[in-house]
Amino acid sequence: MKYRLKSVFRIMVLVCCISFTFYGCRTAQKKKVLKMAHILDPTHSVHKAMVFMAERVYEKSGGRLEIQIYPSGQLGSEKECLELLQIGSLAITKVSAAVMEGFVEEYKVLGMPYIFRDREHSFTVLDGDIGKKILMSGTKLWIRGLCFYDAGSRSFYTKDKPINSPDDLKGMKIRVMKSITATNMITALGGSPTPISWGELYTALQSGVVDGAENNPPSFYLSRHYDICKFYSLDEHTTIPDVLLISTIIWDKLTEEEKRWLQEAADESVIVQRKLWMKSEKEALEGVKKAGVEIMYPDKTEFSTRVDPLYEDMRSNEMLWSLITEIRNTAQ
Repeated sequence: MKYRLKSVFRIMVLVCCISFTFYGCRTAQKKKVLKMAHILDPTHSVHKAMVFMAERVYEKSGGRLEIQIYPSGQLGSEKECLELLQIGSLAITKVSAAVMEGFVEEYKVLGMPYIFRDREHSFTVLDGDIGKKILMSGTKLWIRGLCFYDAGSRSFYTKDKPINSPDDLKGMKIRVMKSITATNMITALGGSPTPISWGELYTALQSGVVDGAENNPPSFYLSRHYDICKFYSLDEHTTIPDVLLISTIIWDKLTEEEKRWLQEAADESVIVQRKLWMKSEKEALEGVKKAGVEIMYPDKTEFSTRVDPLYEDMRSNEMLWSLITEIRNTAQ
C-alpha cells in the first residue's frame, strides 16, 4: 500500500512538472519541448539513437522543436511511462513490444517464438505495412508508434547447467517479463516461468529465486548477469523489438510540419540504432566469453517444434492469426 501511494504521488508530481514544462516552453520561448523518457542506460544503442533523433529534430526545425531525454528510469518504469503517455503528461517513450501486450493486443504476435525466420525477415516486416499497422494499433488507447528499434534475439542464460534442448529446462525456474506470451512459451518448453522485474533479477539469480533468465547479448552483458550465469545458449527463441511511442494527445497538438520532422528523425534513427546494435552485440558476446561464460549454439528445430501449440491456440483469434499469416508470408 505504501509503495502504491508513493507511486501515485510520483506520477502526480510528474504530471504537473512535465505538463508545465511542455506548455510553458511553447509560450515563453516560441518553441515546443517534448519530454522523452526510457529505462535504459545512456550507453545503450537505443539511447544513442534517441540522442541522434533529438539532434535531427532540432536541426530540421531550426530549434523550434526540441526533445529532452530522461534515461535510466528517471521518470518511472516502462509501464508508468506508458500510462503518462496515455494522459498526455509525457510525450515520448521507448518500451519493449512485450510490455505493449498488456495495452494493445496486436503486439502479441511480435512476442511469438520463431515468428521471424531471421533478422532480415524481421526488418522487412517491421519496416513495411505490417509494422505500420501494429504501430498505429495503439491509437485507440492514445499511444501512437513512431518506429521499431532492434533488440536482437532472446536466448537462455543459466547458473548451473547449459540449455541444449527443451528437455534441459524441465524443473528450472526461468525469469520472464510480465508477458502472457513469454509465460506460455516457457511453459511449452518445459520450464517454470517466473515473472520478475528487470531491476530485481540480479538479486533473484544470486539468491536462487530463479535458475536462469532469457535475454539478448547486450542486456546479459550490461546487466552483469554473467557474474552469476556462466552458460549462454543461443537458441534465439524470440526476436522482440523495442518500440518508440508518442502520446496521441501530444501528437495531435503538433503541426503537420512538426509531425513530419519528428517522423523523419525517428526513421533516420532506426538506421543508426541498428548499426550500433550490431556492434554492441559483438562486443557483448566477446565480453561474456572473457568473463568465463560458455556459449552454446543448440539446434533450434527442437525448440521451435515444442512451441507449435502456441500458434494453434492463436487460430481462434481471427485478428492475431491474420497478422501471423501475413508475417509468415512476407518475403524478404
